Amino acid sequence: MFTVEVVGWAATLIGTLLGLPQAVRLARTRSVEGLSLTAWQAVLAVNVGWTQHGLRIGQAPMILTSALSLCSTVPILIMMSRTLNRSFLRVMLPSLIAAAGMIAIDRGLGTAAYGTAAVLPAVLANLGLSVALVGAPRVVGVSALYLFLGVVNQALWLTWAVLISDAGTVIAAAATGTVAAFNLGWWLARLAGLSPLFVTTDRGPRVALDPS
Repeated sequence: MFTVEVVGWAATLIGTLLGLPQAVRLARTRSVEGLSLTAWQAVLAVNVGWTQHGLRIGQAPMILTSALSLCSTVPILIMMSRTLNRSFLRVMLPSLIAAAGMIAIDRGLGTAAYGTAAVLPAVLANLGLSVALVGAPRVVGVSALYLFLGVVNQALWLTWAVLISDAGTVIAAAATGTVAAFNLGWWLARLAGLSPLFVTTDRGPRVALDPS
């Protein structure tokens, strides 16, 4: 039990701090260049869904991580909605709908089904960064610490989930951790001189995260 608590609280600490660098950066620059609105909407859905899941299975580390993460995710979405001249309620609505679907699955079908469903928004949030790392002309705006902590965070949650036998968290952490590990590896490759495979050209907010 002691090991479970140590791993769970370590994951809580790292998970809670993950979004803070991006929130500070966005507040300082007021620029959404390199940010993906869709990715951060997915992050919000994940935060709400996992807060509920933590309450359902009675695990304080999961509750605190997800709930406290809202303290950085919500301000980021507020600032992005203002910068993009979009209604905050309109920006929030997709996240709340996705979170409601995740909660319904958790309550109605159980933790394994929930873990499978929760993979989708979590992976979507990470894939936004993946697309940018593969195709952006430069990756100097991406924080190495953010990428590294993302991998460590998912590894801790996976370990914790195995220790408490929570199938939902095992599924979600394994899938999300795989994408996070890809992002870190590809960033290192780009840093070593790998050229972009394509260039993102859409006029909306780009699907990259800039959490430095």
